[in-house]
Amino acid sequence: MTVATAGIPTHADIEGAVPPTSPEDVDRALAELTAQKDAWANLPISDRRAILREMLHDFSKVGDAWAEHVRDAEKIPADMPTAGEEWLVGPYFIIRNIRLLDRALGETEVHGQPKIPGPVKTRPDGQVTAQVFPQTTYDSLLFAGVKAEVWMEPGVTEESLPETQAVAYRVAEPRGEVSLVLGAGNVSSIGPMDALYKLFVENKVVLYKMHPLNAYLGPLIADGFRALIDWGVLRIVYGGVEVGEHACAHRHVDEIHITGSDKTVETIVFGPGDEGQERKRKRQPRNKTPISSELGNVSPAILVPGPWTDAEVAYHAENLVGMLVNNGGFNCNATRVIVTQEGWDRRPKLMQEIRRVMGETPLRHAYYPGASDRHAAFREAHPDAEMFGQPNDGELPWTLVADVDSGKEDEICFRTEAFCGVFSETALKADSTEAFIDAAVDFANDRLWGTLSATLIVHPKSLKDPAVAAAVDRAVSNLRYGTVAINHWTAMGYGLVITPWGAYPGHDIYDVQSGTGVVHNTLMFDKVQKTVVRTPFRLNPKPLWFPTHKTTLGVAQRMMRFEMKPSFLKLPGIVWDAVRS
Repeated sequence: MTVATAGIPTHADIEGAVPPTSPEDVDRALAELTAQKDAWANLPISDRRAILREMLHDFSKVGDAWAEHVRDAEKIPADMPTAGEEWLVGPYFIIRNIRLLDRALGETEVHGQPKIPGPVKTRPDGQVTAQVFPQTTYDSLLFAGVKAEVWMEPGVTEESLPETQAVAYRVAEPRGEVSLVLGAGNVSSIGPMDALYKLFVENKVVLYKMHPLNAYLGPLIADGFRALIDWGVLRIVYGGVEVGEHACAHRHVDEIHITGSDKTVETIVFGPGDEGQERKRKRQPRNKTPISSELGNVSPAILVPGPWTDAEVAYHAENLVGMLVNNGGFNCNATRVIVTQEGWDRRPKLMQEIRRVMGETPLRHAYYPGASDRHAAFREAHPDAEMFGQPNDGELPWTLVADVDSGKEDEICFRTEAFCGVFSETALKADSTEAFIDAAVDFANDRLWGTLSATLIVHPKSLKDPAVAAAVDRAVSNLRYGTVAINHWTAMGYGLVITPWGAYPGHDIYDVQSGTGVVHNTLMFDKVQKTVVRTPFRLNPKPLWFPTHKTTLGVAQRMMRFEMKPSFLKLPGIVWDAVRS
């Protein structure tokens, strides 16, 4: 079929849509931040909490306008359920982040570190885990059955764990730093939440460069984060590559944080083109400013074979498709590779249901620059790829590359993040379920690019077999990913906000993959290895990312208003909208 690409934006279309900040104004902003950085590092917690409460009030007033602006920019019809995504992944997450930071600072003021709401345990191998969700009764009611743990790096003990929390608040005479946060363009909460992390967990003042794709949100950030701007600890600048290069190389920038592409990080550190690659090869960085990052992933979903009913197969087919099509496929944690066992009797039915759901899911405006080129690259590598839907101008079809050879070297589906509506499926040979689980973990760790997030779906009846249960536990431990989710999408690890979000530790600038460092992490752990999110095999009501969810918009708007001021009186409305999905 012919794919329409007219109307799909390129970088040239968006560059300069908002006038760039002049070099002189960038310099002035950094000078103002530098003048305040030590005062901010030494600001009492009580003053910080007062700022957060001002922000909760101010940002709550811009939430609706924020979501409407993004919905309009991404060409989502106002009456479509998918419009609810923009209330959820924008103002809801930001407001929740502000509120959780206020709670964490209150506990730090009293106890020296935030309170861990669930049990802290030591696994048989000595690794310490801390259950961080649910944190409140509200969490237990709104997210029934969902639990999240933070697994610490080896060497942390139950006794030493508190000392690894709120480390920035334990320094006797802290010295301030200026952090340059390069905002992301795909999810509107990413940049603001990155800035909040640098400000309130790491105690650094922030120069926030808007991504050109969502620079229109800058005035709303300025209104919502007014208190930080008034204190002189946040400045917002605009522009593309030239502004970014000027800021990255500035003498007043002490560190850089970016959510984006590994290629962008390499350009910042080593320079562009062949010359930059030569510097990388020689391990001679051009920019030696410390850099933290979150850079995407070829994210796997490992399906453990089991006695799935037809209804369960249909449920998880929609679960998997929802992980792809949310936000039009422009998510760093979108599932890109479905891993199944060759010979599993439910595999043909699962693929049939995936095709059905993809064919019934409306196409989305491909708003992110370069989408048509990336899509074309996958089609060129796989001419037999299946495409679903009839694209209008500015749209791309949902695309499935099924039965990819798991042993193929340099497979694009395994080594390249599509960052559009493309995903694949591959089957592994294994003599038993537990052997498949071990093989799937090795495949995910060794063959797939990136270490950000991975999903494992396993039927509860399968877990009654001690050998399978042991293999699943081994898989959770051995998967080298920053977030591992059981049964549902790893985006829950992003959206809970309390959990750390970032790549598995161990990367450096010479093999950056999914990045270095974490964000969110409102309990302020300093020695994080991974987040593990556990959910039931099926959730009821259905999750908001399911393509057939009919009331996403109402639920998301109600949840945003709930986060502004939590109340049991607001719960019935959320539940009523959710059960009508």
